[in-house]
Amino acid sequence: MNDVSDLHPLSATFHAAMRDRLRQTASDNGLDGHLFLRPSNAAYVSGFFYSANERPVGLWIPVEGDPILFIPELERENAEGATTLAVRHYTEFPGEVPPLLWMLDEIGPKSLSLDQLDALMLPAVRDRVRRLDLRDYAMEQRYIKTPEEITLTRAAAGFADLFLTRLSAAAGDIIAQGGTETDLLNDAMAFARGALMTRHRATFAGTPMGITATVHSGPRAALPHGAVIERQPRPGETLIAGIGASLGGYHAESGATFVIGQMNGEQRRIMQAMQDCDAAAVAAIVPSARCDLVNVAAQDVLRGAGLADAIRHRIGHGMGLDGHEAPWLAPGDKTRIAAGMVFSNEPGVYRPGIDGYRTINTMIVTETGVEIPSRFQADTPIDARVIAL
Repeated sequence: MNDVSDLHPLSATFHAAMRDRLRQTASDNGLDGHLFLRPSNAAYVSGFFYSANERPVGLWIPVEGDPILFIPELERENAEGATTLAVRHYTEFPGEVPPLLWMLDEIGPKSLSLDQLDALMLPAVRDRVRRLDLRDYAMEQRYIKTPEEITLTRAAAGFADLFLTRLSAAAGDIIAQGGTETDLLNDAMAFARGALMTRHRATFAGTPMGITATVHSGPRAALPHGAVIERQPRPGETLIAGIGASLGGYHAESGATFVIGQMNGEQRRIMQAMQDCDAAAVAAIVPSARCDLVNVAAQDVLRGAGLADAIRHRIGHGMGLDGHEAPWLAPGDKTRIAAGMVFSNEPGVYRPGIDGYRTINTMIVTETGVEIPSRFQADTPIDARVIAL
């Protein structure tokens, strides 16, 4: 990769276009506007990224009039330097008047939507509005990514792959010297994150970017979200690595399962079943297909391989400004798939007390099929996913 960024954060023009779209959805639904409280929704519509905490930030998008960004006072200078939107601030949380109620008082009695609401606040909120709609209009708009958003997703996927490339190359030496899961994680993380920062830090300053990862081995590989510990992987065990990377706030994922030393027949059979599961998910993703049925089509491959009892999670989830976001390739989500959606593809097989397997690809839905910007698996066949000692 080059050492100079050829990409840029999303522009003010992009965020203004998103505000215009959301004004239209408010008008179409008989609302005076939307009040967005989710940090990712506020960033999507304003371009203002901040450190989310207990102090809420709100963004009011009215059908008529100018948007208003509501922030805690400690974010005042940060917000005023990062956005051209009108900014109003409250003193502190929890406050004599809770911040959300203060925002509604500033807006006045309107018909509006809220993208999230603590149930305990519902009576007081209803007292301050003419009509309350608890539908997340921004998230629904975020389902379909624009070409600018997809460009950032592709780039993020490349840095997630870079972690796997480093792990594949360096793990054997690290383990042979007594290295642990933590050592493997730290080495590959430093390599991939260093490359990300070297290339994009200057251009993307002020926007979220980074890498998160897990590395598990042996019986601990059966814990999909287990902690990374000071455990030395052993010959014959599986080693799974899952990586999320973000650039300009946009997320992508890559992941792979390796075998340490030599792969046996059962391990290869499971790895092949997972690859076939991955392919089944890709084949099932076509415009207008239902998300829940993509999950069924993919996981039926694992069931057919006799691995039904080892399934622990859905096949995938949406990605964007949140690492996990709707829509979900999972039971219960009947959303119709459309071009521009971005999903993870995560076949997983977990055998408690024995081992675990997981691979991850990022999938971008197009008009003609699925683009997979995660390239590690395609470039590293199953038989090459062996860590020699």
